Amino acid sequence: MIFFTNLFVSVKYLFYLCVEKLFINIILNKSLFMKSLIIRTCLFLGIMLLYSCSTDGQVKVVVVTDFGDIELQLYDKTSEHSANFIKLCKEGFYDGLLFHRVAKDCIIETGDPDSKTAISGVHLGKGLDYTIPAEIFPEYIHERGALAADRLPNKDNPEKTSSGSLFYIVQGKVYSDYELDLVEIQIAEGNARNMYYQYFKEEEEAMHNAGQAVNIDSVEHRASRKASAWLLENPHKIKDENRDVYKTIGGFPIQDGEYTVFGKVTKGIEIIDKIAELETDDADRPKVDVRIVKVKVK
Repeated sequence: MIFFTNLFVSVKYLFYLCVEKLFINIILNKSLFMKSLIIRTCLFLGIMLLYSCSTDGQVKVVVVTDFGDIELQLYDKTSEHSANFIKLCKEGFYDGLLFHRVAKDCIIETGDPDSKTAISGVHLGKGLDYTIPAEIFPEYIHERGALAADRLPNKDNPEKTSSGSLFYIVQGKVYSDYELDLVEIQIAEGNARNMYYQYFKEEEEAMHNAGQAVNIDSVEHRASRKASAWLLENPHKIKDENRDVYKTIGGFPIQDGEYTVFGKVTKGIEIIDKIAELETDDADRPKVDVRIVKVKVK
């Protein structure tokens, strides 16, 4: 990673230097040959600059836990999430935090700064007080080992912005076609519910703007009718290639399209399984604390 960073800085410096020389030559009306040479050099360095920016698969993070090491690969396409995660890791933010939420066959979660000193039984799950814009891409699904950002529910967060620090890793399970059919129905109902909230707000605002007294029953009826019509026109279907993943590798498909996936586990998936097996309380907090010892950026 240091190599790519140094390459990027060096190429960027040379690129700007050549551009500067080009403008000087234009101003001083130097030879056509010199101008052509500098233009070609600028183009070459520009291509190198773009190439040196691409580090997909190079940025990896090792999460050292009480149960063993988990290696994560971050995605370039989810640049804001990856950059924020790397920043927090380098600052040592995650060192000493607990996996405060564990759901077998689903996920393990961490990132609450209060968990570092939390006593047994205390409810946890609050991240840092800022959010990151959603970076949800259809190619990044919640397959086994996916790394994703947690967030507030759609009712309070229709933009699906992510928590600044809370993240989870998918343990998941293998699904049958029948189970995936049920997931499709659940996702469709969830989408319709989100549309209901949107329509409710629109109807409420329309009445208010028209100078009418807001009738909640009427607003609910109209919003419900619109959401039902939307659901009929927009049934949810899991892609065939994603079905194959969930029927073989496994995962947690109900989250797809709702939460930002910004990386994946490359080593240590068995550590997620060990943590997911722990007994938990009513708030899904493990009864035995599992702590992040240290996070290292490669």
